Amino acid sequence: MWNLHLVLVLRPSSLLSSAPSPSSSTDLGFRFSQDDFLLKMPVVMLRSVSDLLRYIDENHLTSDFTAKVEYCQSDWIVLRTSIESFAVTVKEIAQLLQGFGSELSDTELPDEANAIEFLLHSHTHRYRQMKDDIRSVLKEGRLLLSNLETVKASKRDVEEEREIQIDIETVQRLLAQLRDMEEAFDGFFEKHHLKLQQYLQLLRYEISFQEMEEMLEQLSVQEMEIACVGTTVVQTEQLLKDLDTLDKRAQEEMARAQVVILHGHQLAANHHYALALIIQRCNELRHLCDVLTTTIRTKRASLTRARDLLRRLEEALHWCDDGAYLLASQMVDKFQTREGAQEALQYLSCHQERAPSALKTSQDTLSLEFEAILTPQLQVTRCSSIMFHLLFCFVFSCFSLILPVFSHIMKELIATERIYVDELLSVLLGYRAEMEDPSMSYLLPLALRSQEDVLFGNMPEIYQFHSRIFLQDLQGCLETPEMVGACFLHRKEKFQVYERYCQNKPRSDLLWRQCSDSPFFQECQKKLDHKLGLDSYLLKPVQRLAKYQLLLKELLKHCTEERYRCELQEALDAMLELLKSVNDSMHQIAITGYQGDLGQLGRVVMQGGFNVWISHKRAAVRMKELPRFKPMQRHLFLYDHALLFCKRRDEDNHDRMPFYSFKSCLRMSAVGITENVKGDVKKFEIWHSGREVVYIVQASTVEVKVAWLTEIRKILTNQQKLRQGLFLPTLYNIN
Repeated sequence: MWNLHLVLVLRPSSLLSSAPSPSSSTDLGFRFSQDDFLLKMPVVMLRSVSDLLRYIDENHLTSDFTAKVEYCQSDWIVLRTSIESFAVTVKEIAQLLQGFGSELSDTELPDEANAIEFLLHSHTHRYRQMKDDIRSVLKEGRLLLSNLETVKASKRDVEEEREIQIDIETVQRLLAQLRDMEEAFDGFFEKHHLKLQQYLQLLRYEISFQEMEEMLEQLSVQEMEIACVGTTVVQTEQLLKDLDTLDKRAQEEMARAQVVILHGHQLAANHHYALALIIQRCNELRHLCDVLTTTIRTKRASLTRARDLLRRLEEALHWCDDGAYLLASQMVDKFQTREGAQEALQYLSCHQERAPSALKTSQDTLSLEFEAILTPQLQVTRCSSIMFHLLFCFVFSCFSLILPVFSHIMKELIATERIYVDELLSVLLGYRAEMEDPSMSYLLPLALRSQEDVLFGNMPEIYQFHSRIFLQDLQGCLETPEMVGACFLHRKEKFQVYERYCQNKPRSDLLWRQCSDSPFFQECQKKLDHKLGLDSYLLKPVQRLAKYQLLLKELLKHCTEERYRCELQEALDAMLELLKSVNDSMHQIAITGYQGDLGQLGRVVMQGGFNVWISHKRAAVRMKELPRFKPMQRHLFLYDHALLFCKRRDEDNHDRMPFYSFKSCLRMSAVGITENVKGDVKKFEIWHSGREVVYIVQASTVEVKVAWLTEIRKILTNQQKLRQGLFLPTLYNIN
C-alpha cells in the first residue's frame, strides 16, 4: 500500500481517454471491503499538463505526459489490472473451495448403493473440475510472475525496481496461498472420498451379510424339518439322502459365507471405521456356520444309528418269523419217538444259534447304544406276531424309559455351562493373570497397565458364581430336570453380577480398541490356541445371559406338569427382566448433565424415545409455546421416584453409543397423568404440580403407550398406599 498525501487528477481531453483506476492502490490480500476503494486525501483537478507541472517536476513524469521518464502508463495499468485480477481470482477459488467443502460436509448419506455411487461419481467429477481450475489459476500466476520478472530486469531505477519487487512478492504470496489451499483441499477430499467409499463398502457388506444370514437360517429350518429317526429302513435311508443333499448345498453356501467373512476381515485390516460391527458380523456368520455344521453332523449320526437299529430289528423279525414257521412245520407225531424229538430239537437248536446279534446283546448294552435315537415308533415297528412282540419286549424292556426331549435340553444346558465356565477360566488365566506377570510386562502397552478391572470388569466374580455355585446347581437337576426353574429362581439375586459387567462393557470396548493390535494379546492368543480374539470372549457373558432365556423357553415348551411350568415361567420372566434391567442401566449410564445422584431416584423401570410438547399454565410462557408446532424429541427415563426428560445425542463418539443430555426432572410425588388425548390414540399427558406444566407425550405405538401408563399407574398407586391413610386423590384420569 502506497502512502498518498495528495491526488492530482488530469481531466481527460475526451471521453475515451484513459485514467488510472482508483483500485490501483488496493491491498492485494483478501480484504475487499468497500472502504478499500475510498479516497481519504485531498484531490486536485487539473485542466492541462502545464497545470500538472506546477506540482511535479517534468523530470519525474513519464513520456505520456510529454516528459523524459521511459514509462508507459497503459502498460502499468495492464500490469496492475493483471495483479488485481489474479488476487480476485485466488479469492474466488478460496470461496469456491470453502463452499464445496461445506457442501460435502453437509451431504446426507443415502441408504442405497446406487445413490452412494452417484455421489462418489459427482463429487469426484466436481473435484477434478476444481483441480483443473486451480491448475489454470496457478498457470496464470506463474505467467504473471514471469512477466513481472521480465519487467524488473528492464528497470534501471532503484525505486521502480523496488516497487516491481513488491509486486513480485505479492504474486508469490498469492501463489503460495493457492498451493496451500490446494493441499488442504486435496487432504479434505481424500478423507471425504474415503468416507463415502467405506460407507458404500459397509452398505454392500451388510447386504451380503443379510443375504448370507437369511440363507443359512433357511438351511437351518430345512435341517430341522428332516426327522432325526425314521420308522423304516427305506424311510431312514431317504432321510439320509435328503440330509446329504442339504449338506452339499450347505457346504456351498458356507463356502460363500467364508468369502463374506474374508471380505469382512479385509475391510477390518484396512482400518474401516465400522470395525466393531464388521467383526461382529463375521463372528455371527461363523457361529451360524458352526451351528449348521454341528446340527447336520449330529443328525447324520442319529439317522445312521437309527438305520442300524432298524436293520437289526428287521433281521430279528425275520428270525422270529422263521422260528414261528419252523415250530409250525413240526409234525406232532414225530415227538412220540425219541429219534423224532431229538431231530426236532436239533432243528430248533440250529435256528437258535442263528439268532441275530440284536437278540444276543444284553438289554443294558442296547439301551446305552441306542438311547439317543430310540422312539416309541421304533418300538412298534414290524410287531406283527406275538412271538416277535414278546421277544422285542424282552430284548428292549429297558427302552420303555426313553429319554425325553426335556432331558436333552437339560443336558445341553449343563454341557454349555461347563464350556462357558472353562472359557471364562481360560480368559482369566490366559489374559488377565498374564497382565500381572512381570515376565510379560515388556509386551504390555502403557495404556493397559493396571487396567485389568476396566478390561475384564467383574468377570472373576461371574466365574466364581458359575464355577462354584450355579454349575453344581444345574448338575443336581440332571436326574430331575423339572427342578431347573427353581434353580434359576433360587439364584436370581446372584445374576445381578451381569448388570455391573454390562455397565462396564463400553469402557472395556474402548480400551480394547485402543490396544487390540498389541503384541501382548497376540502372544496370549497364541499360547491359548484360541481361534477368536479376546474381544469375542469378552462378549461371552452377554451372550450367555441371552442364551439362558432361550433354553428356558425350550424347557417350558416341553414341560407338561403345571407346577413345574409355573416355576419355569417365573424363571424365564426373571431372566427377561434381568435382560431389560441390563439394557436400561446401559442407557442410564449415558445420561449427562444431571446434577445429582441418579441412584437416589430408585430403579430404572422403563426408558424410551417419544415426541413431546410442553404447555405452561402461565400466560406469558404459554404464548411463547404457541409457535412450537413441531414436537421435541425426548428420551424418557422412568424411575421409582422421578421421571427424567433427556435429549438423545447420536454423535460419532469412540464407543459408537448414544448419550442422553439431561433436560428436566419430575418428582413422581407431584406427577399426574391423563391417559387419553383427543385426536391421537398414541398420546397421553403427564402433568406436574397441579397442571402448572403439562407434557403431551406421543408414543411410537399404542402398545408402548399402554405399557408406560401401566407402570406409571403402579408407581402412583404405591405412593398412594405409602401415604398411610392420608386422603389424597390419585393423580390420573382417563378422560
